Amino acid sequence: MSGLLRPGAHRAAGIADDAAVLAALLRVEVAWARARAAAGAVGEAAAAKVAEAAGGLDIDVAALAVASEAAGNPVVPLVALLREAAGDAADAVHRGLTSQDVVDTALVLLARDAVVRLRADLVATGDALAGLARTHRDDPAVARTLTQWAVPTTFGLRAAQWLAGVADALARLDALTFPVQYGGAAGTRALLADPAATSTLAAELGLDAADLPWQTRRAQVTAIGDALTTATDALGVLAADVLLLGRPEIAEVREGAAPGRGGSSTMPHKQNPVLSVLVRAAAQQAPGLAAQLHLAAAGAVDERPDGAWHTEWPALARLLELAVTAGSQAAELVAGLQVDPAAMAARVAAATEAGTLDVRGDLDEAGRLVDVALARWEEIRG
Repeated sequence: MSGLLRPGAHRAAGIADDAAVLAALLRVEVAWARARAAAGAVGEAAAAKVAEAAGGLDIDVAALAVASEAAGNPVVPLVALLREAAGDAADAVHRGLTSQDVVDTALVLLARDAVVRLRADLVATGDALAGLARTHRDDPAVARTLTQWAVPTTFGLRAAQWLAGVADALARLDALTFPVQYGGAAGTRALLADPAATSTLAAELGLDAADLPWQTRRAQVTAIGDALTTATDALGVLAADVLLLGRPEIAEVREGAAPGRGGSSTMPHKQNPVLSVLVRAAAQQAPGLAAQLHLAAAGAVDERPDGAWHTEWPALARLLELAVTAGSQAAELVAGLQVDPAAMAARVAAATEAGTLDVRGDLDEAGRLVDVALARWEEIRG
């Protein structure tokens, strides 16, 4: 899909585009050559030559994509190119692996790197939200349930709830593991059964070792998708609230202005809340992509799925891109968010006078809940 129809996708450049996928595939092949050398299956010099050949390849990605159709994946034509470049070390390339080992491990590498990026933006978002919660801990606002005014709350507690959602997402990301895939032709590791090979492969790539191949057990993939979607869910709630509270007739918050952002092609007076719109759009796309990963997991058969596995690739790649983009946009959104406590207080007063707000009780508990959310954030963010 063209980047023209994915506004903000440049924020996720290098996460899961063709160049990133190709680089990850080659990293796996080089790491495997080194793992085989460590196991004594090939010489150190041969493994070094494979690494040198991989580093020197100048691959036409578009041509590789066309060639991938013949085998149903890009590994087969890529291995042919790498073996040709490796010359007399060609036998050190790929032997013992299967295409799924390489694709799965490459995608795990991409996911690991994307999660690192997303985590940093979630921490930045959470820190900014924590600042808002502290600043506005006791500032009264109208709470709304089922779209109607309910009872007084505080803006500090609203920000603390956004913060709690980000904390939940961060905890899910931190619980993820990123295992290598090594099963060989049909999950038996037939050509190199040395258990140390998997550990060496994992160490070379900075990933987790796996006791068993997981060709048809896709919980590793769905867990990544679910964690990413938990993050976009939390950011989507934040964005939806900002969109509501930023309506001119409410005007309790406002996105920070940036040169050239938020303009209209026909209405020059407008300042559209573009970051919130795009974060919300990401949040509405992500669950469907995570569901696709679960559909693929449920459709896995035999020792390598016949099509279900292939549907994971675009879904996971798009989900990685969406989550990283939304994380970056949300961090910028919260950092520049403008809050108007006077507008909130005036609305509370007007609603109270009109008798449309239940004002029984006080807001001491709201302040305590803010403190609970802040303490939990400090514990989770590390």
